Amino acid sequence: MRYYTSALLGFIIWGTFALVLKPLSDFAALDILIHRVIFAALAIAIACFLFRRKQTLTSIQYIKTLDKKMKGKLLLNVLASAVFLGLNWFLFIYVMNAVSVNATSLAYLICPIVTTILARIFLKEHLNNGQWLAVLLAIASCIVLAYGHFMDLLYSLMVAMTYAIYLVLQKNSFKLDKFFALTIHIVMSMILLLPIVGMVDTSVAKPTSFYQLIFIIAVGYTIIPLFLNNYALKLLDSSVVGILMYLNPIISFFLAVLYYQEPINTQQIIAFSMIMLAVVIFNIAYLYERNRKLGIKTA
Repeated sequence: MRYYTSALLGFIIWGTFALVLKPLSDFAALDILIHRVIFAALAIAIACFLFRRKQTLTSIQYIKTLDKKMKGKLLLNVLASAVFLGLNWFLFIYVMNAVSVNATSLAYLICPIVTTILARIFLKEHLNNGQWLAVLLAIASCIVLAYGHFMDLLYSLMVAMTYAIYLVLQKNSFKLDKFFALTIHIVMSMILLLPIVGMVDTSVAKPTSFYQLIFIIAVGYTIIPLFLNNYALKLLDSSVVGILMYLNPIISFFLAVLYYQEPINTQQIIAFSMIMLAVVIFNIAYLYERNRKLGIKTA
């Protein structure tokens, strides 16, 4: 149950992202992204070697025991994970700046569907009838939101695909400490994003509050949720973690409407009602199947 709770908590945290992102609305999105990645990489590297030294050294020793073929597979997995994580961050910021905020919001809604489909194809994860019904409801909700915005849907799919692939890549048999693996992913993602650092405007000094909020984002909204996601994937199927991702836009939606008093239309109400119903159906179906299997095993 702790793996399920970890996944829930990770997406609940991400759902409240607006609380720390809104105060930074006067700053360029690219500034926020670059500082977020650099702060996250430094913070997680320090934490890895100071507070999780034993697990880190154990992981390093484990890597040394692998044969050449397994080391190659591990390297490929780590590189692919870092590339898709960094690409997701870059595409997210590009779409937000060059396309629309709606497209990035839609990406959060498409990602669970893509994750579920990829997990079914590549990991052979089983879905029961109730879970498939939830997936179909989620697809229908995305169609409702994307109606009349085909290009938004296309860009959203690109953003969603990169994170979905990252999640599926974490479902592997390597016995690395999840925090150590995440450290490698974030540090390598930072290295991959370094070429665009020159695009950041450094001519204007930033207030202390900017760096304080970026630190909160780097630790509280990057490292912790990603670690909780990766930890949950030790036992949960990728499709389950993917569908729980819907908690993120649902919480964001309620924050926007109830806290920030943003206007909503009938189209959004219908779509988000379908999404909430899909989440409920998927989780009921998942828990029912899980309890049924446990009942069979203990019988």
